Amino acid sequence: MSNNGSIAPEWSVDQWLNTQGPYSLASMRGKVVMLHAFQMLCPGCVSHALPQAQRAWDMFSHDDLMVVGLHTVFEHHDAMTPTALKAFIHEYRLSFPIAIDTPGNNDYQPITMRDYTMRGTPSLVLIDRDGIIRRHGFGRIDDLMLGAELATLIATRKSSGESTEDDKQVASGCTDEVCALD
Repeated sequence: MSNNGSIAPEWSVDQWLNTQGPYSLASMRGKVVMLHAFQMLCPGCVSHALPQAQRAWDMFSHDDLMVVGLHTVFEHHDAMTPTALKAFIHEYRLSFPIAIDTPGNNDYQPITMRDYTMRGTPSLVLIDRDGIIRRHGFGRIDDLMLGAELATLIATRKSSGESTEDDKQVASGCTDEVCALD
């Protein structure tokens, strides 16, 4: 079961679209990952979730944030084929990487959807730089709230002690009680 604060399980992907090669969570360590699970016939996905994912992809640096769409089909399997999805991506001008979730064995629920205990679509999972799930939401997520959460996660450095020159410069005048300009 995949909950906030737990390590994000690796994805099971049949095919990648909008990218030159496959991705894995391990290859994205050090970046914040925004996983948006959708179906192309889901009204909430089309009207809100996918435009939101595209705005995040366009707005934030890809060095800090990786936006990934996960087409996770649990109904209308005959209508939502990879060929139909490619046409959908083109028509809606989606430019972020999109993974096609691997169908489940002997049940309707795709593997990644099941591994993340998603209740349906749209579902949003935010994964921090260390691979820990920080948000697992179902349904519409407010843009302002999502932007604040992404900015906070992006501003937080990896727990491994990674720091930048700017961090070191700011931290040099700080104690437990105050931060003073040098």
